[in-house]
Amino acid sequence: MKTIGIADTTFARYDMAKAAMDEMKSNGTGFKLVRYTVPGVKDLPVACKKLFEEQHCDIVMALGMPGAQPIDKQCAHEASTGLIQTQLLCTKHIIEVFVHEDEATNEKELAWLAEQRAREHARNVLDLLFRSEHLTKHAGSGLRQGFEDAGAIRK
Repeated sequence: MKTIGIADTTFARYDMAKAAMDEMKSNGTGFKLVRYTVPGVKDLPVACKKLFEEQHCDIVMALGMPGAQPIDKQCAHEASTGLIQTQLLCTKHIIEVFVHEDEATNEKELAWLAEQRAREHARNVLDLLFRSEHLTKHAGSGLRQGFEDAGAIRK
């Protein structure tokens, strides 16, 4: 049985982990979910590493909601760099799911975006783990998680 780790933060203003876990449970079987919550996005790299090493996860989702201030953007970049390093150290995928507070114009739209992005990336996790041919089928098609897809560029 495969194990999927979910690392999320208390700093986030929406429970994206709940949405992701719900989406996975309704779209697949044959896996176990393990959730680990930390204070903020810069704590996510070690949370993911612990999920790989201590919980033997096959893949991890890292969910965070950085604020709109310049320092929040810097922290998100540092966290993202740490997540990339963790992937390389562990040779396993971490699907980074960040929703920046300034991506939406109001709280209702922000909640919708957080829900959508978490759910769409949850399906990506299942595809990576169980049905990679789904991803290959959509290569180069300009898919986006959350907002409208960009679409493919045609010659």
